[in-house]
Amino acid sequence: MATKVVVNIPGEQPYDVRIGSGVLAGLGSHVRSACGIEGEGRALIITDSNVAPLYRDAARDSLKEADLRVRDIVVPAGEDSKSLSVLGEIWEAMAQLGFGRDCVVVALGGGVVGDLAGFVAATYMRGVAVVQVPTTLLAMVDSSVGGKTAVNLEAGKNLVGAFKQPMYVGADTGTLATLPDREWRCGCAEVAKSAVIDSDDFFFWLTDHAEAIAARDPEAVSEAIARCVVLKADVVAEDKTESKGVRECLNYGHTLGHAVEKLAGYGTFSHGEGVAEGMRFAARMAIDLVGASPEFAAAQDELLDALGLPPLDWSASPEEMLDAMKRDKKARGGHVRFVLPRDVGDWELVEVDDATILAYLRKWAEEK
Repeated sequence: MATKVVVNIPGEQPYDVRIGSGVLAGLGSHVRSACGIEGEGRALIITDSNVAPLYRDAARDSLKEADLRVRDIVVPAGEDSKSLSVLGEIWEAMAQLGFGRDCVVVALGGGVVGDLAGFVAATYMRGVAVVQVPTTLLAMVDSSVGGKTAVNLEAGKNLVGAFKQPMYVGADTGTLATLPDREWRCGCAEVAKSAVIDSDDFFFWLTDHAEAIAARDPEAVSEAIARCVVLKADVVAEDKTESKGVRECLNYGHTLGHAVEKLAGYGTFSHGEGVAEGMRFAARMAIDLVGASPEFAAAQDELLDALGLPPLDWSASPEEMLDAMKRDKKARGGHVRFVLPRDVGDWELVEVDDATILAYLRKWAEEK
């Protein structure tokens, strides 16, 4: 039986997030209902070369059963597809196929596909409906909910994008069976991030169930996804466009994490591995800068270890790391800001000066 979470954001149409095994089979009926499609509708599935052989036919069949005319576009798997060139190719293909403003874009895949397809929907004909069908743990717990869409530039990740809320999110946990271990751990990092910024209840629940989640226990995994979605829905409802500072808590671990991804070369480490490293780094900064306890940092380390996310055996020069952080979209006026937790569920957004960051980066690099 699927779990339903309703995302209710001020100024936006509420949408359902359905979580459970077999959700993909009901995709067509939920798309038709959520998007208010009357008569014959048109849907475009955007997926990637890894996901297409596994789940494209099931998604297409469900949409066709709901009397939708379906076409699909398959992009190469990987971060390189989140580019302006691929975006342009999809726009052109949609125009050539005669898609109008009444179409719905179906994002079938992980975070890359969700970001790319979401941005396509936000911009084609000034905006068409989008439905998110995440097939990775990371996308289910994070990127499929909240409306952030983007593509990358050579200067950094996600520098061009738009906010575009989906009309519906269908998270079929059955698709996680085919997820490689590396991508599984990637999602586990975002679950850990959510638990740290949310509450003692979530954090201690996750600590107790870390081994079960690492082993992909279906019941524990579904519960973890639902808890993450509830947290993200609540945060996004308070700060839809990340303009009030509230939503920035979701960037915990990302400041260092994005710099690691960029300097190591996109794909060398997964997004989650970078985030986990960033969480360890931020927790140590938090001890000195906002009064976090060493016990908190140790408890977080133990949780990440239990989820299969040990410290990375990699570093770069502190100066290169700082430069990458200052070029990230989360920087403001050339100043780097960190989400620093005082404790579980208690965080602060702190602007940290360059000299202080460099001192911590030198210590981080020396420990490698």
